[in-house]
Amino acid sequence: MEYLYDKLKQYADSGYYGFHMPGHKRNAGLIQADLPYRYDITEIEGFDDLHHAGGILKEAQERAAGVYHADETFYLINGSTVGLLSAVMGCTQRGDSILMARNCHKSVYNAVFLNELRPVYIYPQHILNSELNGEITVEQVDRLLQENPKVRAVVITSPTYDGVVSDIRRIAETVHRRNIPLILDEAHGAHFGFHPYFPENGNVLGADVVIHSLHKTLPSLTQTGLLHMNGNLVDRSRVRRYLHILQSSSPSYVLMAGMDECVRMLAEKSEEVFDRYADLLEQTTGKLEDMEHMELVRTKRHDSSKLVISVKGTVSARTGRHFTGRDLYRCLLEKYHLQAEMAAGSYVVLMTSPADTQEGMDRLISALCEIDGMLENKKDDDGAQFAVDVQEQVYTAWEAELKRAAGAETVTWKNAVGRISLEYAYLYPPGIPVIVPGERIGKAAVNQIQMYEKMSFDIEGTEQKGQIKVLLHG
Repeated sequence: MEYLYDKLKQYADSGYYGFHMPGHKRNAGLIQADLPYRYDITEIEGFDDLHHAGGILKEAQERAAGVYHADETFYLINGSTVGLLSAVMGCTQRGDSILMARNCHKSVYNAVFLNELRPVYIYPQHILNSELNGEITVEQVDRLLQENPKVRAVVITSPTYDGVVSDIRRIAETVHRRNIPLILDEAHGAHFGFHPYFPENGNVLGADVVIHSLHKTLPSLTQTGLLHMNGNLVDRSRVRRYLHILQSSSPSYVLMAGMDECVRMLAEKSEEVFDRYADLLEQTTGKLEDMEHMELVRTKRHDSSKLVISVKGTVSARTGRHFTGRDLYRCLLEKYHLQAEMAAGSYVVLMTSPADTQEGMDRLISALCEIDGMLENKKDDDGAQFAVDVQEQVYTAWEAELKRAAGAETVTWKNAVGRISLEYAYLYPPGIPVIVPGERIGKAAVNQIQMYEKMSFDIEGTEQKGQIKVLLHG
């Protein structure tokens, strides 16, 4: 069995001199930076071609399929984004209807735009007294499929950015009764299925296309992911075609070697690695549950690798001012040198992985417990509320783009209520749109965005800060 990293190392140590790309010629001395030039090559003799894999890269992808229990697996060197674009566009024809979770990543919205699809949204259940989106339920999927018989594919995100998991097995069964595919954005669940402490992965649970970001929760380099395909409901040749169109024709061998090494670890050492990881998480969460004012949030079905710390209802004991997710984020960063993944209005997401150390977890526990001691609970919480009403979809995103030619104007958030949007508005991370082009902008959405701006969050997707482009007559 030949692994890509081993072969790259052998080649780097050989006497071959390259008259081929890339232009650094594996000469690290020219730039004098500690970067992996030695292993950065192109599709030279003996190293296969990702777009027409028949050798070492074909074997590497087959290894990944075996580890993840998929029928076939493809390397993604443009991240999960290219996997979602390829899956959605490959599973639909131009103009089709698609059932998608409203909390999907922006790349799904981009695929809908590019293929001129007609989206039907599933709004996740709102978790009471929190800012978190809940699960997508089987009942929601079943009802919307009955009401929209022209839907040709279903896309949901599980786990969410906050670690909320949906019942994928039952959702897949419901979708398959209509003979249409389920595309699962499981980008944040690449670690699923390797230990009972975590849920099974979507390939085992019946999803037809599953996208994993190896780099999000496993020891792999940034920008690396996997696309898996299963069963016979997916036109696999179309998905492959879009992968060829959308992925770089010059894939990084450093990234691909990183994926192969990650899969090697999963194949050879997953029991040892994940036993230690599960124990470390169990110890950590046990101590964090003892916090008096902040709360470790866990839902009915939850990815335990995500530590979601809620500060809802808390105030600073020193100032009496509401303590926000942004406050917690800044405090962890500036006082304790701990970089959280993201902050929302009332909570912070801390991502863990099998690469975490006891020392790192101990620092986190110590910091959170110390911060908790500086807070008080306010009985009558008048802090920010973030539940957003369902937005009225007047046009699809691509129809809104066509309407733009008839006239557009840029307005402040105050004047945006009731207008039809021509831009997205979202926080990144996580990249889930609050407003989508073609939607009539609701008061609750504007309130949410203004509240985020008041907390010093940056709203992305709009050309001008504090404003949004809308239809002139609409």
